Amino acid sequence: MSNIEIKNVEGQAVSEAELSSDVFGIEPNIPVMHQVVVAYEATMRQGTHKVKNRHEVSGGGRKPYRQKGTGRARQGSTRAGQWTGGGVIFGPVPRSHAKKANNKVKKLAMRSALSGKLADGELVILDQLSFEEPSTKKAAAILKALDLQGKRVTLVLDDDAITEWCSFRNIPKVTVIAASDANTRYLLDNAALVMTIDVAKNFEEALA
Repeated sequence: MSNIEIKNVEGQAVSEAELSSDVFGIEPNIPVMHQVVVAYEATMRQGTHKVKNRHEVSGGGRKPYRQKGTGRARQGSTRAGQWTGGGVIFGPVPRSHAKKANNKVKKLAMRSALSGKLADGELVILDQLSFEEPSTKKAAAILKALDLQGKRVTLVLDDDAITEWCSFRNIPKVTVIAASDANTRYLLDNAALVMTIDVAKNFEEALA
């Protein structure tokens, strides 16, 4: 088991928790994390890039000059790629950039990311996080108390924590995600990863 300090919203240590070594205490597999992050970012690409080839540009209906006797190279159309205003040769066309990653690989990558954050001291566990009503001012005060003000922070919340999500979403450099939407890229792309102990236990169940 991996021990970690639990803090309250005032930044004070209130207790310790034991986290599963199978999720938070493994040796991070860097190649697998890289593979999963690349696959995620590739899948997020729209793939709507498009150029016109020689069949789609306008003009070029007739042969520009006769085949022989001019001393120049033979040409059949001014819409060919070597002509100004012609079509693009081998240009990008709409396609899917998606890359596949197996579920076992994705889970290993997330376990590696969580274990790396804990080992580097960049994982912050809170005892609880609740707001009666949305308050960005209160959310900013919590980050300041945790000594995270101005840092790039990823906050992982319960799926139904709407009030908390509304409170943190407008703070610069803070990314707020639901636990069900968590992936390796979001877990890694920050200087501090913050979650409640309940979310951490949910990760243990989901990734075990």
